[in-house]
Amino acid sequence: MKIAIINGPNLNLLGKRETDIYGNKPFDVFFSELQHKYPHIHLHYFQSNVEGELINELQKIGFEFDGIIFNPGGYTHTSVAIGDAIAAIKTPVIEVHISNVHAREDFRKLSHISGKSTGSIFGLGLKGYELALEWFVATAVK
Repeated sequence: MKIAIINGPNLNLLGKRETDIYGNKPFDVFFSELQHKYPHIHLHYFQSNVEGELINELQKIGFEFDGIIFNPGGYTHTSVAIGDAIAAIKTPVIEVHISNVHAREDFRKLSHISGKSTGSIFGLGLKGYELALEWFVATAVK
């Protein structure tokens, strides 16, 4: 099984930025923990602050992987193009947000991603990524 985790803008600063919202753990540490916990799954990680690079990565892996766990960060609320890229690929996508975007500023309630995704997880911290991964494992065609 091949699962990709894609993170959008500013998520490279996890563990450093707004730790009251996003926590103290850097994502590379969390990703290593996932790899250790799920050694039978090929996990791929990509992060970019650039919208076009995120679209390129979705298109690159979107026909080869079994699942994509995607946190588009701030592009969630602004990028029709990323939503269109998700609609264009075959690999199912689960949208994940560390914070509960619906409990924050009003502009964060709009998602160009949710309607194109298989599902969405909000506000469960880094645990949301693991829950998405567990969903892919549980629903995999055996």
